[in-house]
Amino acid sequence: MSVPSVVAALTGSATPPLQLLPDISPLTIVGGLLLLIAIAAVYSAVEIVEAYEKEALTVFGEYRKLLEPGIHVIPPFVSRTYPFDMRTQTIDVPQQEAITRDNSPVTADAVVYIKVMDAKKAFLQVEEYKRAVSNLAQTTLRAVLGDMELDDTLSRREQINARIREELDEPTDEWGIRVESVEVREVNPAAGVKQAMEQQTSAERKRRAMILEAQGERRSAIEQAQGAKQSDIVRAQGSKQSQILEAQGDAISTVLRAKSAESMGERAIIDKGMETLENIGQGESTTFVMPQELTSLVGRYGKHLSGSDVNGMAGADGDGELDSLNFDAETRELIGLDNIAEIIGEIDEEAQVDIDAMEQEAQAVKEGEGLDTDGGERIGEPES
Repeated sequence: MSVPSVVAALTGSATPPLQLLPDISPLTIVGGLLLLIAIAAVYSAVEIVEAYEKEALTVFGEYRKLLEPGIHVIPPFVSRTYPFDMRTQTIDVPQQEAITRDNSPVTADAVVYIKVMDAKKAFLQVEEYKRAVSNLAQTTLRAVLGDMELDDTLSRREQINARIREELDEPTDEWGIRVESVEVREVNPAAGVKQAMEQQTSAERKRRAMILEAQGERRSAIEQAQGAKQSDIVRAQGSKQSQILEAQGDAISTVLRAKSAESMGERAIIDKGMETLENIGQGESTTFVMPQELTSLVGRYGKHLSGSDVNGMAGADGDGELDSLNFDAETRELIGLDNIAEIIGEIDEEAQVDIDAMEQEAQAVKEGEGLDTDGGERIGEPES
């Protein structure tokens, strides 16, 4: 069976397919083909370069030039362009395993920031510059970690970044690539090493806690000792003050007792003198010679009776005043006033109190009830 018969059977018509098309001139067909070729040539000859790119142009496989950003006309159908991004680009470095200098396994990954500085070198000197930089960064990262100890890999990130960048600078310069920055994102020791480090950290914290606790107990003991010392000092000062106050109380009590004794002794002497005067008055004589001490006793007796000296009474009689201010030596010796002053002085010295104040108080006690005895006087009655 021929092809036309098969087509006719499928279409249900005995008319050949070419007869179904309208009559087309060969010139029309050629013109259409030329138009299509012209459109394709224009499309292939016009190249638009973005503002952040540069493109390497090759014609028949031969490098011609770099195309700057803008619109360019290039040979159609035989030209090829290779774009290069001139912005800063990020390259992830996959996680790498390394053995440190102290034989501790670690894993680390990083990020490399690069920028194409010379697109011609990046096109002619290296194949796929991104992959080349990534592979070089991986090997450099393992080498740098292998030259350091475990503690340094965990604590000296800046040093690791700087060394990797220095190692990448020289080969990438030949490729027209500049390494702007390298950042190690994470460094992880092996699980066993991490557990040992956690135990070490826990032990170090416990050690510090024990040291702090011991220092606190030591400080507490010192504070307690200082507090006990201060307490003893305060108690001693209180005891001393108590003794001083007790001595002062004893001194005051002694002074009061001396004052009472002086008053009682003086009253006894006055009573005895008055009895003597009564006996003298019962005699027949009308003229008497009285001793000076007796006139003093009379003055004291008048003071005890009226609360004042006998000066007023003596003035009323016109016989002169009776002055009696202080005891004479014999009376002082009789009632022991000198001994009282000595006792007060001794108490003042032992208690370390103010001697002047005590002497003033003792003097006030001595002079409060006494009257001076400045010479004797004669008491007499006129003879009838």
